[in-house]
Amino acid sequence: MIAMQYSFALPADYDMAIVRRRIAEKGPSLDHFDGLHLKAYLHATKGTHSGENLYAPFYVWRDSEAMQRFLGGAGFQALAQAFGWPSIRCWQVWDAYLPPRARQARFASREIHPIAPYTALDDVRNIARETLQRDVERSAIAAVTAFEPTTWTRVSFRLFDETPSFAPADARQWYGVGHVSQP
Repeated sequence: MIAMQYSFALPADYDMAIVRRRIAEKGPSLDHFDGLHLKAYLHATKGTHSGENLYAPFYVWRDSEAMQRFLGGAGFQALAQAFGWPSIRCWQVWDAYLPPRARQARFASREIHPIAPYTALDDVRNIARETLQRDVERSAIAAVTAFEPTTWTRVSFRLFDETPSFAPADARQWYGVGHVSQP
């Protein structure tokens, strides 16, 4: 599996209702996209647990073929025309907990952590797996942990149906969820 995210930073005075309306209109179009395990349509408003206005969907793909079919399709082309040509981050999925309940998500968090040189990846993965399990036991309704060996980072992505009690003081990037596509 492959986790993927691109992010569009929007001007501080951008009307985020435009993004939320776009998500409501276009979100269901990927509900049955072959090879897509999950797409969370994410947005963040400056000052609300975010330093800037963002539109930043997060995907989990079955394989690179499915991801490439999406990136080569008309939907992504229309997105790039509307918001610009994004830089896309990809991570190899270590663990994913993506039950049908993920469709009820209203909030999401994403943390990107560096992996120190010469670190034993199995140790990092085991710690990440324990954290994922703990987060699911606490309040996450879906969770993904993945890594990327070019920049040596790992990502922790979580979906929630309500704002977790630890959210305001947390250093994660927080998002609102407008729609979750999950075949």
